[in-house]
Amino acid sequence: MPPTLQHVRKYVHLLLSDRRYFWWLASLVIIGDFVLSQLIILVVSYTEIDWETYMIQTEVYMKGELDYSQISGPPVRLCMLYPAGHLHIHKILHAFTDGGRNIPQAQQIYAALYTVSVALTCTTYWLAGGVPNWIVLLLPLSRRLHSIYVLRLFNDCWAVVFVQLSIVAYQTGFDDVGTLLFSAALSVKMSILLYAPALLVLIFNRLGALATFRHVVTLVASQAMIGLSFLEYDHWAYLNSAFELSRVFLYKWTVNWRMVSEETFLSRPWANGLLLGILAACLLLDCSCGSKRWRRLAGPQARLDETRRASASRAHNRRLCGNHSLHLQPDRHHIRPILALPVLCLVCPAAAIPRLEDKISDSRQNRLATCRRICVEHLPVDSHVFHGSSHRKLRAAGRNLDGISERHCLMT
Repeated sequence: MPPTLQHVRKYVHLLLSDRRYFWWLASLVIIGDFVLSQLIILVVSYTEIDWETYMIQTEVYMKGELDYSQISGPPVRLCMLYPAGHLHIHKILHAFTDGGRNIPQAQQIYAALYTVSVALTCTTYWLAGGVPNWIVLLLPLSRRLHSIYVLRLFNDCWAVVFVQLSIVAYQTGFDDVGTLLFSAALSVKMSILLYAPALLVLIFNRLGALATFRHVVTLVASQAMIGLSFLEYDHWAYLNSAFELSRVFLYKWTVNWRMVSEETFLSRPWANGLLLGILAACLLLDCSCGSKRWRRLAGPQARLDETRRASASRAHNRRLCGNHSLHLQPDRHHIRPILALPVLCLVCPAAAIPRLEDKISDSRQNRLATCRRICVEHLPVDSHVFHGSSHRKLRAAGRNLDGISERHCLMT
């Protein structure tokens, strides 16, 4: 091989595998993904789904309406279903997009938001440690994410970016900032509550009961501040619309409960039973199983590292498996899991990309599987079939993946 090609091969290998060059490659991916987003905006037509509704709801609010039950949008009298942070964000977007009519400008804003999301994902991988550089090359490959951000302009994008910011804050030890950012995400969309049990477990094992109570108070107080004007006008209308736990979706869109009749699915006893079941499962699994294991670890830092591995994954998926209102949203169903899939495929390569297993040694796989904080992002373990052989190899090496079992609830 000519010397020049040897040097090129050496530098490419360093770029793909040497941690010192992680941000070199990540920067190229971030810039390249931004360029790709621009090409998608130019080539693919915008799809109107919820943007017009967002803008009309915002205009109703800007006219002085503070009764949340009266804030509605087309095509029918659709009441506001999102917390106040959604309105505050879209009030700003309303100003920058000529009342929502300047769609290209809105797409550019969401392209920038998507770029921030990719950068935050790279930051999470970097802080987790043990993630090889080349894994970031998989991030731009998601057609669905580009569609959600730059072609459909969903409010889910803002909620996810705030969650990513909170994850980075928790990774770096800024717990109070992380809680405020988590509250900001929750103020955009109620579905962020699915992460709350994992967050409570993480804080409880790191800081204890008193600090956990303080963080809960901070979360509630910040939510009250965000929706203060609506709470002062009619607190019940706001809470009932923004955080309506009794909301029921159409039976035809349910994912987990196709085996029951529509009458049963829509009944109040069924919904209450599922809610109680979810709470019982959280209490049993988080306290009885997880906490004992964490308490056996030596020292608070070890508890912190172990907690970061899979708590978000386990909590989120337990709620999804029992959630009465879980329904298939083909347009945005995968927005939270996708950015974590590269790490998931690396940790358990036989799950989604079988050929990747030949390219990763057992030692590398085992080391990554037990690397502290590698699973800090939400990993949708219930959405994939893990091969028993891969799982047994990890267990034989003493490297058990907490929260991953060989029996799964398929949801995709």
